Amino acid sequence: MFDILDKYKTQDHFFLTPENDLQTVCNAPADKSGVYVIYALKKGRVELIYIGHSGKIEKDGSLSIRNEGLGGLKDEIINGQQFGKTPAHIAWKKQMARENIEALNIYWYVTHNTRYTDCPEVLKRNLLRQHQDIFGVFPKWNKSI
Repeated sequence: MFDILDKYKTQDHFFLTPENDLQTVCNAPADKSGVYVIYALKKGRVELIYIGHSGKIEKDGSLSIRNEGLGGLKDEIINGQQFGKTPAHIAWKKQMARENIEALNIYWYVTHNTRYTDCPEVLKRNLLRQHQDIFGVFPKWNKSI
């Protein structure tokens, strides 16, 4: 759906089921910034439900990588605040139960290397706009840009 993400060669994905521990299954890097896209599997259907990011470009043009906790994309995916001030590793499991979601497929993309440094926050906004242009709404776990 998002062809722009094809340029990012450092990327991967993992699954989270209600039985899994997010800290155990998350394979995102702790020393890199980027974006992540979450798809829900429910009753044999797949739906994009969230677009997130970790990191930002500072005023001096340098890339700021989250250095709290585990750091980077990994820490944002596991400990980022979701549905209020609840860490994702708790909030996502509760939301999966509420919505009868069988699994989450979480794709992550590192948006910087030696050739380019793309701002994860800007890329996330662009992906949200693209989703809104196609479907008329943001993914349901995203509130707004």
